[in-house]
Parts: sequence; structure tokens; C-alpha cells
Amino acid sequence: MYKPVPYRPPKRTPEQGLESLRADYETAKTRRTTRMFSSEPVPRELIEAAILIAGTAPSGAHRQPWYFVAIQDPELKRQIREAAEEAERDFYENRAPQEWLNALAPLGTDFHKEHITTAPWLIVVFRQDYERMPDGSRLKNYYMTESVGIAVGFLIQALHRAGLACLTHTPAPMTFLREICGRPLQEKPFMMIPVGYPAEDCVVPDLQRKPLQDIAEFR
Repeated sequence: MYKPVPYRPPKRTPEQGLESLRADYETAKTRRTTRMFSSEPVPRELIEAAILIAGTAPSGAHRQPWYFVAIQDPELKRQIREAAEEAERDFYENRAPQEWLNALAPLGTDFHKEHITTAPWLIVVFRQDYERMPDGSRLKNYYMTESVGIAVGFLIQALHRAGLACLTHTPAPMTFLREICGRPLQEKPFMMIPVGYPAEDCVVPDLQRKPLQDIAEFR
């Protein structure tokens, strides 16, 4: 049983809250996924702060079933890129249904993943299915996928607010990430996220997001 402690977040008037939310939205709506990164170094302190924010996400039974491996070592990134491109080539050429290929076609993506090595940082996110206790027993985690997904959302927005760009990448299969990163069997690769500043000549597809009436209703 956790010890109860007072919870007194700063109180805002509805007007103050709305002003803050509108400012947050103006920032959030400028976020875009990019595959064109600058090689300009990104201080480790920025990555650390963003991961700390990700770690504030809610989780099932407060088990916090996530682990982040932040990589800037060029050799590790090279190994990951080679393995990811091998998996992606097989997916695009042999396993992807035509419907999925048609959906990807307007975005111009393929199995070439140069952003993995170009971006200064690569954050590999793992989902922890259970914890190993000192006596060798297992402590089961709950709602791992939902919890880690929320944490990744926190991470992406934190990176954006810091002026950084990123890309969510989920090659299939991803077991090579656990092997290269040296993580234990109870952890499953969830996503890898190249992070950096956008390249000077960076371009992104001219996409439009759905308006409020298409994504929500109020009763």
C-alpha cells in the first residue's frame, strides 16, 4: 500500500486553463514526423529531460513498465540500421499486404532507413512484461502496451517542445533491438525513435489533421 500524500496542483481559472491549452495546441500542431535530420549534435541533457517527462506517464498498477535506451554511438546505430533495413526489405518485398503498401505510397517510404544513422540520437523503447525479483521470482506488470504507448506520447511531445524532431519506427520483427541493446528477455522492443534537429533542407508531406468534429463528440 502506497502512503497517501497531499495532492495540490496549482489551481487555474477556466480562462487561464483555456489560454494554456490553446497555447499548447499551437505548439503541438506544428509537430511533424521527419526522416531528414541534421547531424548537428543534440546535448544529452535534452534527451535526459525528455525521458524523465516520459517517465511521468500513468501506468497499470504504477509498475512503470518501460525502459529507454538512448544511443548516440555510431557503431551501435550502424548495427541497428543494418538489421532494421534487412527486416524492412523483407517486409516490403515479401510480407506487406498490397493494401498497406498502397497506404504508404503517398508518403514515399521504403526499406531504406538512413535516418537511423543520420540522427544524432536513437531512443529504443522497451516494454517490460515483468520484473525479476532478487529471489528469482517474477513480478507481473499490467497494461504494458497501453502504459508504454502513453509514455511514448509524452516523450514525443517533450522532444517537440524542445525544438527537436523525431520519427516513430517499428520494424518487424524487432527482436534484434533487444540483442543489440543487451536487454533481458522480459523486455520486448516497442519502438525506436530517431531524434535530432531537422535538416536545413527538410521537407515533409503536406498533411492535414482531422478537425475536432471528426475525432470527437460531446453528449
